[in-house]
Amino acid sequence: MSTQNPFSETPQAPQVPRASSGNSTGVVIGLVLAGGFFGLLVCGGILLALLLPAVQAAREAARRMQCSNNLKQIALAMHNYHEVYGSFPPAFTVDENGNRLHSWRTLILPFLEQQALYNQIDLSKPWDDPGNAAIAETQIAVYACPSTPLGNQTTYQVVVDSSSIFPGATPVSIQEITDGTSNTLLVIEAPPELAVPWMSPNDVDMDTFLTEVGRTHHTGGGNAALADGSIQFLSQDVDVALKTSMVTKAGQD
Repeated sequence: MSTQNPFSETPQAPQVPRASSGNSTGVVIGLVLAGGFFGLLVCGGILLALLLPAVQAAREAARRMQCSNNLKQIALAMHNYHEVYGSFPPAFTVDENGNRLHSWRTLILPFLEQQALYNQIDLSKPWDDPGNAAIAETQIAVYACPSTPLGNQTTYQVVVDSSSIFPGATPVSIQEITDGTSNTLLVIEAPPELAVPWMSPNDVDMDTFLTEVGRTHHTGGGNAALADGSIQFLSQDVDVALKTSMVTKAGQD
């Protein structure tokens, strides 16, 4: 008798290959790294948004300080001019017909370590005469507010008025400032749109000062030098009466 089993063996189910644990770990690590990178980007963006205003404020504070230092040097040059000539420089010089020639900014150049440049200027001819025009294009750092870089133009001006330290072509001495040098404006910072070439014999008048000055690129106002050489920040919200009293040299106010 045959001993062969007439029934075939039950076939085994096919084995499904398992994913290797190494591949699973790699996927998880990749997802974690991607999520972490995305989180860093989000956090970095938020941090940048928070820090940017602070950085900008710090930069503006530095520019405002440099502007203040510029005016300090200009005021010192004014006083050194006064020691030599017995008065502050006039707002402008004129020819025999009363035509404006040169600015006070030109006259104080030797006291700003710009003697060589000053020597090249023909003071008998207008500032914009062809012989002087090339010099007028020179950029002088102390005449440039870092918040308002305007090439050869400047926003540092005086207030030209019969009641101020700068009535025009007539120089004024400290003895004439009976309101007190610590109460009287010497040089102010004009709005950028009122900037003039530094050699130009033009500055703001009283009406312009009362209505426009204080609107600078500094937040809230602009710097100003007083006749005693000190520097103050002039708020754009100062009322007209106080502004007027700050300009007048002998208003008893």
